[in-house]
Amino acid sequence: MQPMQGKMIVIGGGVVGLASGLALARAGYRVTVIDDDPAREAASWGNAGHIAIEQVAPLASWATICSLPRRRFAAGGAVGLPPAAWRRWLPFGLRLLGAARPARFAVGKMALGGLLAEAMPAWQRLIQALREPDLLRIDGHLVAWSGADTAEAGWNAWMAADIGTAAFRDTSAAERACLPGGPIADAIRFTNTAQIADLGALDRALRAALMASGGSFRAGRATLETIDGAARVRLDGALLAEGPVLVAAGARSGALLTPIGHRVPIIAERGYHLRCRDHDWPADLPPIVYEDRSIIVTRYADCVQVASFVEFADADTPADPAKWERLEAHVAALGLPLRGPFTRWMGARPTLPDYLPAIGRSARTPNLLYAFGHQHLGLTLSAVTGEIVAALAADAATPVAMAPFSLERFGSRKTI
Repeated sequence: MQPMQGKMIVIGGGVVGLASGLALARAGYRVTVIDDDPAREAASWGNAGHIAIEQVAPLASWATICSLPRRRFAAGGAVGLPPAAWRRWLPFGLRLLGAARPARFAVGKMALGGLLAEAMPAWQRLIQALREPDLLRIDGHLVAWSGADTAEAGWNAWMAADIGTAAFRDTSAAERACLPGGPIADAIRFTNTAQIADLGALDRALRAALMASGGSFRAGRATLETIDGAARVRLDGALLAEGPVLVAAGARSGALLTPIGHRVPIIAERGYHLRCRDHDWPADLPPIVYEDRSIIVTRYADCVQVASFVEFADADTPADPAKWERLEAHVAALGLPLRGPFTRWMGARPTLPDYLPAIGRSARTPNLLYAFGHQHLGLTLSAVTGEIVAALAADAATPVAMAPFSLERFGSRKTI
């Protein structure tokens, strides 16, 4: 393919869209970001802030499938399969079963591991470009267990896991005694994972850097169509000027790409969190995963956040208050030093059935790029995704092989 030139329209103002837009602008493109999320309700701005380079194994695995019965929300776990949404999650689940076959899982793990190996260096380069060194804290995270049985099982699972370039160590009794909540039976400390200190500050820094590089922003809802073999963008119905396009619209990317002929079996994997501003949480603690309750607690600059749940449904389905109530019950049961009232949030992670992102250049309309479907790893992989997108636009070499992330793995659909 020929290098793309001139203007670039980026559809999506989440962290992947902004990081990609900035990489494109710094490579010389005149970037316009179309963003229909002025309230910053997307998963990019409600996640746990964790740069999770240890999550090498795709969640499309037999281990995930075998654990599903005990992980259901109805059984006290963190996986929500709303009966009313069965038309969404059942086809997705059948595709996940196919992706979990040992041969496909092995290919997926190798591909995801390659991306994750590049994630932290890419973040360090991005933070240097933003000139915001305090935004990235490379001081690890903790995984803790309340019970002796769950601690032994959890420790053994992490010892056997492929964690790529990550590393962890045991904690001492004195370290565990300093952790909020309790009692803590055991805990491990990852030593080289990282955290974003303030998601709002990251959003502002990315936008400021993009505008300083000549980029601009437009609000509204974009749609795509094909005209004379090229992808064209309409913004609130008005046809925009010709030029290359990047689709980085998270869970809404599938609907955007349908008219182009791409088959995108994406689902909204919804997460829930609580935010608390009245607390006694230590300022120097990295994120803590209370693994036997499937929650992660993160201290940000202005609050503490408790996050959990994977609920498979439509992005626009009303939130389930029972999820927030369960989170509040976990806070109370663990004795965490957080006091209500809590701010409630729900957002949709864009997830594909093999739990690999879609990153590539369209084989159907060569002026179209895409970068979405990063599931739980959108923040983690956003910096390296931006670098890859800029390389794809220039028809240059990428740090990893791109075939596993191509939308062609899902086939195509006929266009009218």
